[in-house]
Amino acid sequence: MSTRSDAAKTFIDAAGWGQASRILLAGDASNRRYDRLTKADGTNAVFMDAPADKGEDIRPFVLVARFLIKNGLSAPHILAQDSQNGFLLIEDLGDALFARLMSETVGTANALYTAATDTLLHLHQASIPDLPVCDSNWLVAMTDPAFEWYAGKPDAFAQFDLLFRPLARQLDQVPYVVILRDFHAENLLWLPDRTGVARVGLLDFQDALLGHPAYDLVSILQDARRDVSLQVEAKMIDHYISHTNTEPKDFRTAYAVLGIQRNLRILGIFARLCLRDGKAHYVDFIPRVWGYLQRNLDHPDLADLAEFVNTTLPCPSPEFLKDLKTRCATHPTP
Repeated sequence: MSTRSDAAKTFIDAAGWGQASRILLAGDASNRRYDRLTKADGTNAVFMDAPADKGEDIRPFVLVARFLIKNGLSAPHILAQDSQNGFLLIEDLGDALFARLMSETVGTANALYTAATDTLLHLHQASIPDLPVCDSNWLVAMTDPAFEWYAGKPDAFAQFDLLFRPLARQLDQVPYVVILRDFHAENLLWLPDRTGVARVGLLDFQDALLGHPAYDLVSILQDARRDVSLQVEAKMIDHYISHTNTEPKDFRTAYAVLGIQRNLRILGIFARLCLRDGKAHYVDFIPRVWGYLQRNLDHPDLADLAEFVNTTLPCPSPEFLKDLKTRCATHPTP
């Protein structure tokens, strides 16, 4: 019986890259793996291995990539695909990740965050494709892991639902845009040879939905993997508002509500990745995520929700984080 590695080799050979060298480029919290292929002449491509038997599906990636390219944005071009096996060969957009550039060169953050915000402004003008909807029901449901895995209090989710759902329903009244969901500094690449918004390379958008315009702004300005200052966050929110017809107070409230939802969800996912999947290093990001959560809970219109969250979820003290790591699964989920 043919192994998956044999199937991958057959796919790469058929795409004309059989003689290329192959090195691991990245893995992530999902079951996807990315390898860089390099031909003798230095030409590169990226091989994505997304096993369907582990819940992966390359078709949404292909759909969204083509939508983004059609609208003048820099998603990787699709070079070859095998939906049945979950193989993709895509354009290699390089290594100039926003996160790396901001770490290596002082003073680049403001320009890069502005470019990212301009990309969202451009994306939000596009006609929307046929994608699932991130509505109030989705927003509420996705916070459940915070109570089950992070707090260990699954019964508390029902009370959270009562407090949060009316806030989430207000967001349903705003016209939807495409939200890429993992729009942050480790999924954005700087492409200086291109112009305008095309200078921002986009990765990891296969989970795109239709949702509120503030969602991806929260994603990049409350980045679980790197600190974003209050000053930069405020400046980018102002930049977005000044280039749209949105009402400032309503947008800032929506931003805080989505910030609470997103950071609660991330707390739950990171705890689950440790406790269930054996990936303890995600615990190290939890204090930053908690800090972002507190920023949003400080909104004056969200006092009742803030009181509930802060009396129900444990603060990530050193002792709490140590306990999470102590209980880390010894065998990752297959």
